[in-house]
Amino acid sequence: MRITPLDLRNHRFQRRMRGYDRVEVDDFLQVASEDYETALRKTDQQAARIRELEQRVQDLSANEKIVQDILATAQKLSDDLKRTAVKEAEVLIGEAEIRGEKVLEVAHRRAAKLADDIREMKLVKMRLSAAVRSAIQTHLALLETLASDPPEEAAAPARGALDRVPPEPPRLRKA
Repeated sequence: MRITPLDLRNHRFQRRMRGYDRVEVDDFLQVASEDYETALRKTDQQAARIRELEQRVQDLSANEKIVQDILATAQKLSDDLKRTAVKEAEVLIGEAEIRGEKVLEVAHRRAAKLADDIREMKLVKMRLSAAVRSAIQTHLALLETLASDPPEEAAAPARGALDRVPPEPPRLRKA
């Protein structure tokens, strides 16, 4: 059976002859009951504190599990994001390579067209040069004919030289 501080305070000893000094016993019991009460309060406080700390440990353990789950999820999400970023980068690089190849192909076609245009211009230049040369030669021949004719015939133009008309120069094509 457990004795409470109140039991200590209220307990009355039987009186006998030559027994203990009543005041001393009462004072002693008063001090003992107060000390006992203080000890019980401290014990109850410590027990409550222990229960509180045990609950906190349980809460922290549960939180630790949650944090570990969150970290695992975050790690998985991070890995997924990295993989996605790598795939997107590969796709972008592939698209850029395709666009680059198309631009290069267009540039090659343009260069080939320009080379063809240059060749054609050279041909036109050669034809024009030949036509101008022919016209100059025809005019020179006409001048020589006029210079070699006697003066009375100089008034009448030579029919053969004037009847010849130089060829028309080739026309340039528009690109």
